[in-house]
Amino acid sequence: MAPSATETISLPTRPVEHSQVKLTSSTGPYKELAPIGYEKEAEEQGKDGFQAAKYRNYLPTWGSEKYPPLQPFEHHDPGLNADSSYPELLAKGVTTNDLTPTIGTEVTGVQLSKLTPAGKDQLARFVAERKVVAFRDQDFADLPINEALDYGRYFGRLHIHPTSGAPEGYPEVHLVHRGAGDKTAEAFFQTRTSSVAWHSDVSYELQPPGTTFLYILDVPETGGDTLFANQVEAYNRLSEGFKERLHGLKATHSGIEQVDASRAKGGAVRREPVVSEHPIVRTHPVTGEKALYVNPQFTRKIVGYKQEESDALLKFLYDHIAYGADFHARVKWAERTVVVWDNRVTLHSALVDWKSGQRRHLARIAPQAEAPVETPYKA
Repeated sequence: MAPSATETISLPTRPVEHSQVKLTSSTGPYKELAPIGYEKEAEEQGKDGFQAAKYRNYLPTWGSEKYPPLQPFEHHDPGLNADSSYPELLAKGVTTNDLTPTIGTEVTGVQLSKLTPAGKDQLARFVAERKVVAFRDQDFADLPINEALDYGRYFGRLHIHPTSGAPEGYPEVHLVHRGAGDKTAEAFFQTRTSSVAWHSDVSYELQPPGTTFLYILDVPETGGDTLFANQVEAYNRLSEGFKERLHGLKATHSGIEQVDASRAKGGAVRREPVVSEHPIVRTHPVTGEKALYVNPQFTRKIVGYKQEESDALLKFLYDHIAYGADFHARVKWAERTVVVWDNRVTLHSALVDWKSGQRRHLARIAPQAEAPVETPYKA
């Protein structure tokens, strides 16, 4: 297949040939793996042994729309209203399988799209308790996109990502898309040893996401799993003296590097980047649990610390989280799966580990939650 002969979809203001699609890995901790553009024939009709995309209505576009800065809003978490016995979400006939003792559950036998408001309240609370939940055999991807977005709005104001591709007319949907035959990740691995990039989505926003939905559209036969880390358990593992030291500290979270990486490869910039200060330990409004709230993708510096001091402490926290395989969960994607997780108390990372050229295509809806809040340290 000659890349120069393929038709690609990319930014209308700056056409990008497939052979020119680049993955920019900026200096520092931020990792950027998302390609811009795709081969139109391969995605819409199939090509070279690859089937066409199953959900062509979800193929990404990168428009030139500009959005104003986000304004604060009042958020009431639906989980606060929930019956914690989960009579609707976990009704008779629903089966659950915990992936690990502290994080991750697989659920079958309930259809998310059919939940009543009370059931959605229970969903928010259950996800806060289990941190990440994979719901199998769902019809979510088959809903009209506007209905999927209305569903997400129940959990908070929908976030519009500043740089990602989105279905035409639906900027609130963040698409994770690597088209059939795409081998651009090879360029990333010329300068990086691992695709693991722990983060909490857009933590640089003043009010980052809470209950978050990611649903599969196309998945490789094997590979492309998602890792999750329990930030509550990561906090709990620390000594009391260390916990106490962390309380009262804030760190900056930056969206600048993500926007710069998008600009460098001709991507979208829908909104100018922001830098926010958040507590290093935040408290969940429903469970009352304390969790670490730092991540190497977006956290930059501890406020009031000198650079070397900040770097040393953040490196310890990042290593602690990354090495904590005993509070990680690995979600394996399968057709008709919806994964719901709480961005306030987890980190996650996609894995770019398959070399078959098969398509990986997912859609994310990210309702924003409250600004991170810290409650006083208690031993």
